[in-house]
Amino acid sequence: MTATTARRIARVRPLSPVAEDEHFFIANDAADFYSDTGKVWTVTGTPFPGSPANAGSRPRSGWDIGATVHEGEFTFLAPSIPANVLGMAHNTGRAGRDLPPQAFHKAATSVVGPGDAIELRPGVGRVEPEAELAIVVGSRARGLTPGNARTAVLGYTIGNDVSARDLQQSDELWVSAKSQDTFTPAGPWIVTDLTGDDLEIGIRHNGVELKAASSADLGWKVEEILAYITSFMTLHPGDLVLTGFPAEAAPIVPGDTVSCHIAGVGELTNPVAARQTL
Repeated sequence: MTATTARRIARVRPLSPVAEDEHFFIANDAADFYSDTGKVWTVTGTPFPGSPANAGSRPRSGWDIGATVHEGEFTFLAPSIPANVLGMAHNTGRAGRDLPPQAFHKAATSVVGPGDAIELRPGVGRVEPEAELAIVVGSRARGLTPGNARTAVLGYTIGNDVSARDLQQSDELWVSAKSQDTFTPAGPWIVTDLTGDDLEIGIRHNGVELKAASSADLGWKVEEILAYITSFMTLHPGDLVLTGFPAEAAPIVPGDTVSCHIAGVGELTNPVAARQTL
């Protein structure tokens, strides 16, 4: 898969020795994400100034800023630790513009990274993944306009807005349907200098490709979404805003594998597992 000269930024954890409280930011400028050069990264400082949660860990041997690290030496994490995770309701197509814009909050604790399991508790009912272009906020933002909204955008990642459909019917605020632990996989990296206006979005479910769509099919666009959200709340560095799901989904059950892919961004893959009761 290829992209433009956009930079990728990732949040990762070294594999040896593994320290669960460590995370570093790395960057890669290779146009071909999956080439040999695309797998060689440079340790960089945090892209989220002023965000203590995203400050990064103290340097360790081989992980000073400017050091070179190779895939195989680390695992990808969710690309940021957000204070806020938001999604857009009824933004699945152009018909969404017939309704006023409406956002919903997802718990920041629902965010997991690439390869982490989507855990389904017993009796949760029908659950579906939603592959979405996710805006990664790069700076504190309030009162944005469509004209300046992109100044607050660091880049884009893939967000999987996992949704319990039965609970959406019984919980009109969607909290229980959208905010369960592990219900927001995100990653594997942030891509900068990408417009996000017309990118193919789709899901591969157990190796079967479902019908894809495009970010161009979304009713409310990136600038409009950010202007709407920041009209009533402040966004912070590292926040994630999921823009909507225009493509086809299928119900998931433990044992499945879900891959969300967006052209120019990459692919986010997560297994599905039964939640273990305590």
